[in-house]
Amino acid sequence: MRKIFSIFIALILLVGSALPAFGATASTIPAAPPTLDTAITRAASYILRAVPNPTMGSVGGEWAVIGLARSRQHVSGAYFRRYFNAVERHVRERGGVLHERRITEYSRVILGLVAAGFDPRDVAGFNLMLPLGDFERTIWQGINGAIFALLALDSQNFDVPVNPDATVQATREMYVNEILRRQTPDGGWNLTAGMNGPVGANEKGDPDVTGMALQALAKYQDNPEVSAAIGRALDFLSGIQNADGGFTGNFSGGESVLESAVQVLVALTELGIPVDDPRFVKNGNTLVDNVISFQNPNGSFRHSYGSTESNLMSTEIGLYGLVAAQRAAQGRNSLYRMCDARRRDLLTP
Repeated sequence: MRKIFSIFIALILLVGSALPAFGATASTIPAAPPTLDTAITRAASYILRAVPNPTMGSVGGEWAVIGLARSRQHVSGAYFRRYFNAVERHVRERGGVLHERRITEYSRVILGLVAAGFDPRDVAGFNLMLPLGDFERTIWQGINGAIFALLALDSQNFDVPVNPDATVQATREMYVNEILRRQTPDGGWNLTAGMNGPVGANEKGDPDVTGMALQALAKYQDNPEVSAAIGRALDFLSGIQNADGGFTGNFSGGESVLESAVQVLVALTELGIPVDDPRFVKNGNTLVDNVISFQNPNGSFRHSYGSTESNLMSTEIGLYGLVAAQRAAQGRNSLYRMCDARRRDLLTP
């Protein structure tokens, strides 16, 4: 597996490697690509077959739940309750500790629970938001700690929890400033720049991390410093976009990969930028066109053009990316602005 895939896995909070593919080898891509709505329906159907019992985890867990919950596909309430029950069991067994160091574990689960319609502040008697109140512990992991903390907090405008055990009590402003501090000279972000001090003059941005940083900063565009940073990042991304409408990660061997395109696509939708904005159309190809080009006839997605197999993690990522585009086209709340999520924990099981 290429190095970029390993790096992306780390960025989106994976614990371990991707699960084996469901549905085996993909056949030849159809000449006529499906529409956005059709692509979403196919991907959702594939995931429902591949993940009948979602659990807590980066594959077969939160990203699958988020994509399905934020879509308009018919998914039973029982599906999301099975996810909550699995998380609740895990939390209870671990005494409320999802991970000693990686706070992104909490952020990812918060996003999954909120999307599914459950309150992360009361899971088996534990408040899963509480670790996000510890600034130093959250950013220890790197910039992804700050990014996903903001996404989780802002998903339903949660107050930053007061953590009595925190060395430094976190605020939203601190997380925003941490992301701004780590912007690279070319306008992007990468995983390690600024981790151990000032950002180096030769550091270069990566499309995956840049897309994620923009997703987290999107709600703070009224801040002039944030607005300026976003502008530089958009110029950077537009400048490195490929002719096929996609993006090449820093270690992807020179080819477009699905995950990079999805992170930039979600960033545009969170920022309120149309997917057909001229800055992000290359040779007539939009990011939506590029993402759909990775879909197999069975509804699954591949990681790269060079791959021939269905990949469950890529499919979950592909689904939520297309759902983000669909929500934008329909004028609905963005993928991560979940105040419209249906509260299932208030319903009779």
